[in-house]
Amino acid sequence: MAPSTRTSTLTAAVPTQADGRMSLRAKWALGGVIGGGALAGLLATGSSALALYFARRVITPVRQRTADQEVLAVLREGGGRQVILTATPETTVEGVYGLFFDGGKGHARIGRIVSYSPADGTVLREVEAVYAGDLDTARRGWWSGALYPDPAAAGFAAEDVQIDVDGGTAPAWLVRAGGPARTWAVMVHGRGATRQEALRAVGPALELGLTSLLVSYRNDGLAPSAEDGRYGLGSTEWHDVEAAIEFALANGAEEIVLFGWSMGGAICLQTADLSPHRHLIRAMVLDAPVINWVNVLAHHAQINRIPSLVGRYGQLMLGHPVGRRLTGLAAPVDLKAMDWVARAVEVRTPTLIIHSVDDEYVPYEPSALLGERNPDMVTFETFNHARHTKEWNVDPERWENLIKAWLRPQLAPRLNPGQNR
Repeated sequence: MAPSTRTSTLTAAVPTQADGRMSLRAKWALGGVIGGGALAGLLATGSSALALYFARRVITPVRQRTADQEVLAVLREGGGRQVILTATPETTVEGVYGLFFDGGKGHARIGRIVSYSPADGTVLREVEAVYAGDLDTARRGWWSGALYPDPAAAGFAAEDVQIDVDGGTAPAWLVRAGGPARTWAVMVHGRGATRQEALRAVGPALELGLTSLLVSYRNDGLAPSAEDGRYGLGSTEWHDVEAAIEFALANGAEEIVLFGWSMGGAICLQTADLSPHRHLIRAMVLDAPVINWVNVLAHHAQINRIPSLVGRYGQLMLGHPVGRRLTGLAAPVDLKAMDWVARAVEVRTPTLIIHSVDDEYVPYEPSALLGERNPDMVTFETFNHARHTKEWNVDPERWENLIKAWLRPQLAPRLNPGQNR
C-alpha cells in the first residue's frame, strides 16, 4: 500500500493541464522522482554494495595490470632463448605477442610455440626479443597484443608530439608518410592499454600513404586524468580524439581515418557521430570494438558470476544522477546513446570491423549485428582463435591485407557532383 499511496500523493502535487491530464513536464518530473526512489530503495538492499562495486570497476582506470601469467623458466637454445610458461587460453594460441613483467618495466616479444604439454600445463615458446628488463629473473607477468615498446623498435621513425587537451597536453607518436599526406590516420587504443597497441597498424597505414598519429587520452596513464578520474566509456574520451584531429588538421591533414581498438572503437564511433569535423572523417577501422556497452557489461557480470539483476542495477548506477554521485562520475554515462546496434542506421562513416568470434572480453555479436543492419556503411570480418584485440597477432598478413584492400577504395579521390561514375 505504501508505494501506491506515495505515488498518489506525488501525482496530486504536480501540475495538470486544464482537462485534468498531467502535463508532459510533470510526467518527466514524476518519473525522475520515482526513478530516484527506486534507486534509493536499491541502495538499502544487500545487493547494492555488489552493484556499486561492479559499476565502479567498469569506470575506474587500473593503474597496474594484474601479473596473472606465470613464467616458469628461460632456456638458452643456441644463440637464442626460449621461455616455459604456464599454459593458458592465451599462451597456447599461435602467433607473436608481448610479455610484460617486473610490474611493466620489462617487455619481451614472444614468438612461435615450440612445444605444448597439456598434461603438465606448460607451453614452450620462442623469445624473439627482450626490449627491457631481465627475463631470466622474471616470475610473473601479463600477456599482451602489444609487441613493441615504441615506434623505433617496430622499425618506424617517429616524432614525439604534444596535443592540447583538457587539463594539459597528451603525448602522441607522429609517424609521417614518405611524401605529402593529405589523409592522416588517428589511432586510438583500448581501455587499460596504451598507444603501443596501435603500432600494429602503422605498417599498412604507411603503405597506403597515411601519416599516423598514435594518441593518448584521459586516464590512460599518459594523458592528463579527467577531473573525476573515471572512464566515460567513450562519452568523454572522444573530446581528446577531437583534439588530435584538430592537431592533424593544423599540421597539414585534410581528411582523417580513425583506427580504434576495443573501447577505442567506442571512442571512434562517438567521435564520428559528434565531432564538428565529422565530415572530414573518411573512414574507420575498428578492431574488436565495443558496439553496445549494455551487452559488454552483461557479459562481464555473467563471467564474474554476478547475478544479472545486480549487473543491471550497476548499469543503472552509471546512467542515473543518484548513482553518479556514488560512482564518482562527473556526469551520468548514457549507455543507450552508445548502443550502435540500435543506432545502426545512424552510422554514416564507412567502417571496417574486425572481430574474433572467440573474443572473451567484448562479445562479437553486436559487431556482426551492426554489419547486418547497415551493410552499406559497415563491413564485418571475423577471425578465429584470436581472443580480444589480437587478430593481428594471430594472422598479421591477413589483418593487414584486409585493411589495405578495404581502405584503398575508401581513400580514392571523391567524384565531384555531376561527374560521371
